[in-house]
Amino acid sequence: MDEAAVIARLKACGVVPVVVIEDASLAVDLARALVAGGIDIVEVTLRRPAGLAALAAIARDVPEALAVAGTVVTPAQVQQVKDAGAQAVVSPGFSEAVDEALKAAGLPWLPGVATASDCMRAVGAGRLTCKFFPAEQAGGVSAIKALSGPFPQLQFCPTGGVGLNNLADYLALKQVICVGGSWLVPADAVANRDWARVTQLAKEASERVKALRG
Repeated sequence: MDEAAVIARLKACGVVPVVVIEDASLAVDLARALVAGGIDIVEVTLRRPAGLAALAAIARDVPEALAVAGTVVTPAQVQQVKDAGAQAVVSPGFSEAVDEALKAAGLPWLPGVATASDCMRAVGAGRLTCKFFPAEQAGGVSAIKALSGPFPQLQFCPTGGVGLNNLADYLALKQVICVGGSWLVPADAVANRDWARVTQLAKEASERVKALRG
């Protein structure tokens, strides 16, 4: 899937669940629970050893979901997530080495930005859709508005401290194509295999996005 198609999927979904998973055997059921609630994108982070296997399982067994690799911070991880079937990659920051590896791999990438210097590096590399992280700690909505002055070409996926309580504030900005958040996949719900709860949270988020966007 090319970058334009990935961005279109992100816009259409509006919310990207950020998954930190301890047991890869739960990944498929988790992804299916999200899809059942109307969320067809899953960002599986590499924060835990099970992350790569979980990503591969979702890419293989839940083709209706866009499998996104998160927390990719080294060039070596780029090849790993490509081999696992990732269709896009998200990172918490910007790295020229990771940028080069992803261009060579042909995978769409949302690098993380939080400052004007970060944005300059992203623009210089031709990366115009970025993760704004950590969103709330980096200034939230007001920071995105400020950065959009000198960088009107950038689009953002704010992640970090985003939830139903401030979803509307972020999605009201034309520069924001979607938001990322872990509130859709609470650790206790995943550990207890409470897929009905995950589906309900996904449904609430999906319905809120639709209501906000008319």
